[in-house]
Amino acid sequence: MNTLIRTLALPFLMLAASPALAHNPMCECEPVAGDQVKCTGGFSDGSGAPGVTLDVIGYDEQVLVGGKLNEDSSLTFNRPEGEYYVLFDAGPGHVVEVDYADIGQP
Repeated sequence: MNTLIRTLALPFLMLAASPALAHNPMCECEPVAGDQVKCTGGFSDGSGAPGVTLDVIGYDEQVLVGGKLNEDSSLTFNRPEGEYYVLFDAGPGHVVEVDYADIGQP
């Protein structure tokens, strides 16, 4: 009986371990022509993130630019005045913040 229980339990244990194989979120922002910034999001397994929320937020927590990544998993926006950060939010545990100081100048 113990062997039968172990044999049946193994597939369930493997399914429970699958979240450990989850992919990590990634977001990269860079200056582009003029005073614009292009951010690209995706996951460590190489998959893109079209439709994922990407917001530009001021240090006062006001949303300066709200958007979603397009078909090529990117969003281009005009660089806001002052201090801000970019929030890539693909759901719980899949959030990345990019500070304006890490983006650089064109």
